[in-house]
Amino acid sequence: MKKSITSSIQHLKINLQPEHSFSARHDVVPFFFNKLHYHPEIELVYIIKGTGKQFIGDSIHYFKSGDMILVGENMPHLWRSDEKYFSKKAASACEAYVIHFTSDCFGKEFFHLPENKNLLTLLKKAKQGIRIGGNTKSEIVHLMQKILNASLTKRILLLIEIIEIIATSKNTKTICSQNANFNFSPSDSERINEVCQYIMKNFNNKLSLKDIAAVAHLSPNSFCRYFKSRIKKSFSSFLIEIRIGHACKLLAETEMPVAEICFECGYNSFSNFNKHFRLVTKKTPLQYRTLISS
Repeated sequence: MKKSITSSIQHLKINLQPEHSFSARHDVVPFFFNKLHYHPEIELVYIIKGTGKQFIGDSIHYFKSGDMILVGENMPHLWRSDEKYFSKKAASACEAYVIHFTSDCFGKEFFHLPENKNLLTLLKKAKQGIRIGGNTKSEIVHLMQKILNASLTKRILLLIEIIEIIATSKNTKTICSQNANFNFSPSDSERINEVCQYIMKNFNNKLSLKDIAAVAHLSPNSFCRYFKSRIKKSFSSFLIEIRIGHACKLLAETEMPVAEICFECGYNSFSNFNKHFRLVTKKTPLQYRTLISS
């Protein structure tokens, strides 16, 4: 989620103004930056407006307006806006508040002070990604708005307050697996980006292992090993999560019949769709729709 980025897709440099030790922005863009990337800065994002697919570490979800996420340092992530935002006739833009800061932006020892033990714990926990909700989210949105217009020491105090509120909140939930360890080379990132973009554009069509391996310029067997070693899950699991995530979105936002949603998500077998839906959500499609609407 960045207006100005380097040409590199694997390691983004967050541009800071000379007088600032961290970045705070209000982004209004046609669509969010949608390529797999990472950076040493911790990222706090509040989605004001926008919907799409969210890929953080080994987790795949759909994002929507009102979501707030804290992404840890060097955690691979992307936010792919829905296709409607890429149209030249798109009626609305995506909008977000975004803060980037490093673990040493206040000095190398700040987060290691005895009084800041809970803040350091949060930064370590953020390496799994953290979803923020409830009253905590409301408090932080207000502070993010204030920080945009604050200057000098007030900016620092506001950011410390934001971090402290998250660190002590009970309205947070980790997103990724604790043991996921990601390490991309520049060539890996370019290849993985091509693969992920292809899957997310074509998940509702028939996707064979041979087709997707060709995108990566690998044999099917080599691709399976390569994909799992980088994404920390198999290609088939990744595809299932993308498809079922889209099904959850349609169940929540539309009145489409379940059978129609099944085919809209790339399945040609209703029993297979139900099986995968239960596997991912632990519910049937109808149970999920009832829960969401209640």
